[in-house]
Amino acid sequence: MDGNNETKTIHYYDEGAAATAATAATSGTSSSNGNNGKLRFTEDAENPGKFIFTMPRPPTFDNFEDERRHRKQRLVAAFRVFAKLGLDEGVAGHLTCRDPELTDHFWVNPFGLSFSCLTIKDLILVDEKGTVVQGNSALNAAAFVIHSKIHAARPDAIAACHSHSMHGKAFSSLGVPLLPITQDACIFYEHHAVFPGFNGVVADEVEGARMAETLGDSRKALILQNHGLLTVGKSVDEAAFWFIALDRCCRAQLLAMAAGEPRCISHQVALESRDTVGSTLAGWFSFQPYYQQITKEQPDILEVDDEDGKIHY
Repeated sequence: MDGNNETKTIHYYDEGAAATAATAATSGTSSSNGNNGKLRFTEDAENPGKFIFTMPRPPTFDNFEDERRHRKQRLVAAFRVFAKLGLDEGVAGHLTCRDPELTDHFWVNPFGLSFSCLTIKDLILVDEKGTVVQGNSALNAAAFVIHSKIHAARPDAIAACHSHSMHGKAFSSLGVPLLPITQDACIFYEHHAVFPGFNGVVADEVEGARMAETLGDSRKALILQNHGLLTVGKSVDEAAFWFIALDRCCRAQLLAMAAGEPRCISHQVALESRDTVGSTLAGWFSFQPYYQQITKEQPDILEVDDEDGKIHY
């Protein structure tokens, strides 16, 4: 993707390609077809010098129980990855996924349980009023206030991630958006916003509603001033990777600003790069190496059973 040649080799994701694949070691029953999960690329006949990548697709399901179990298991994997990367901070932070059947309910981590210790049995199910309808653990009020409003305002947001990561909260104190100074930063170019001001620990629904309003209909992330980061996605994998990438982009910009004045990527190139590395499919796919590593190192994440796909009132 580098160089000044008149004809560039541009790698981009083809989300319209007929390639569906189940991810490795996933729980539940999924349907797949196409290229059996293999990454392929072909030359674009209409655009010489460019290539089309045909990528694996997220698994699909034919029943709620399998999909519920899959989402919950991926959520546990995301918690473990966050812990491994040091993105957690004591009891602060919450990751959620929408229930596939009860779409105004979401699964979330219990208040006070370490990300590194969380299992699928620990997750609690919360309704739109903040009632824990499955599980016996306490709910973090801030988790409900923020995530309930995000999920309600964004039907496309299957998952949302918020934590007080070191570089994210340091960068948030500047109250400025991320600059397109790297390819990875282009993921968020014109697709994130700064939530201004800090009014203390989020404890009222008005604040959560303001966050949802600032996130808007299509943005993938918020920089919460003097607070931290928040990301959303159409899968747990996507939302989790956006958070990881955003925290690292914050770190990169802090380092660049400390060394001098960063040079930004042009508007058009930033947009084109965002369409490539910032697509929904790219976000999902980019989380797979983290998932592969964490499940190899911590195989108990894969220990799920039929009960994990059911709802018990």
